[in-house]
Amino acid sequence: MRVVKPKKFLGQHFLKDLKVAQDIADTVDVCPEIPILEVGPGMGVLTQFLLPKERNVKVVELDYESVAYLREAYPQLEDNIIEDDFLKMNLQQLFGGQPFVLTGNYPYNISSQIFFKMLEYKDLIPCCTGMIQKEVAERIAAEPGSKTYGILSVLIQAWYKVEYLFTVHEHVFNPPPKVKSAVIRMMRNETHNLGCDEKLFKQVVKTTFNQRRKTLRNSIKPILGKDCPLTEDVLFNKRPEQLSVQEFIQLTNQVEQALRTIND
Repeated sequence: MRVVKPKKFLGQHFLKDLKVAQDIADTVDVCPEIPILEVGPGMGVLTQFLLPKERNVKVVELDYESVAYLREAYPQLEDNIIEDDFLKMNLQQLFGGQPFVLTGNYPYNISSQIFFKMLEYKDLIPCCTGMIQKEVAERIAAEPGSKTYGILSVLIQAWYKVEYLFTVHEHVFNPPPKVKSAVIRMMRNETHNLGCDEKLFKQVVKTTFNQRRKTLRNSIKPILGKDCPLTEDVLFNKRPEQLSVQEFIQLTNQVEQALRTIND
């Protein structure tokens, strides 16, 4: 069986350490019984530990060489190998509309996009686990006031409880990445409605963090304009990294009210 060569343009770094692979696979156990979707299985180092869990396991892989390898190495997966770009997939009917766990040794160059996609399908994905670049994992798990707290932190923590599980060193990969990796787990929290306009919430978070060194009074101007009286509120003396998710929700409601006044 021909070994697949990692492709740089796909951000492939194949995990070699079977103990680490087993530990990643076991992160899905917190959400038992429901199906599993693995993104970017490569040569199946993680897949081999997911299959014995006696659940419906599907894998999505863009690399045709990896797909060919998986078909040969894991014949029991044949009907559950999806050759596609995860970022372009409609996940709604993947398991007949049933919720599923998302997991994988995610390609580092698209990990943030994968999690934005997860948020689009948050009602179908009660649990997401896997390995990503350590820096991105720290950003997702960061708390208000931290230098790493940002767009990903707020948007994900609005809907998920984030756990930074463990760090993985470079030498267990082929080829070794230039950065350390980390395994995280995200479990849906009890929020079903943010209590604000969700689209505007995303816009407020992204707009303010795009100028994170400025106070909200200045960073919110692309949405509210230069002379909005709302920005005289003491809240606008803060910088975006100082706001909790709940404060961003409050801010969004204030912005929505101000926009209505402006438009009237």
